[in-house]
Amino acid sequence: MGDIEQAQRELIDEFSFFDNWVDRYQYIIDMGRKLPEFPADWRTEDKLLKGCQSRVWLHTEPSDGRLNFQAISDSAIVSGLIAILMRVYNGRNAREIVTTPPGFIAEIGLDAHLSPTRSNGLNAMVQAIKAAAEEVAAAGAG
Repeated sequence: MGDIEQAQRELIDEFSFFDNWVDRYQYIIDMGRKLPEFPADWRTEDKLLKGCQSRVWLHTEPSDGRLNFQAISDSAIVSGLIAILMRVYNGRNAREIVTTPPGFIAEIGLDAHLSPTRSNGLNAMVQAIKAAAEEVAAAGAG
């Protein structure tokens, strides 16, 4: 499994193939359609993220110093953003998650092309992933 920096570079390269944001949005939505099934019993209040306009459930599970997560949203575009975050962070070392800035967001242009509420939601998802990774790293497992 490659590192976070490599995953970010691969995403940036993929998005560079698209000439316009209509195509990029469609690609993001298509990525979201391919998310793994999110179990109904994980759709609980404690897994519901605050700060997102759409409903987003995030399940995190540490394993041998790595952070595995699954998430789902009731919004197609947000599910696509989740798929992007999974490509970057899922299965990664907790300490690497904490210390690697999410530079891909600006490089792809998500920060400039998402609505303010979607941008806030993306930031809330990144912060939740980093917070979960901080807990694992602080416990000495990452």
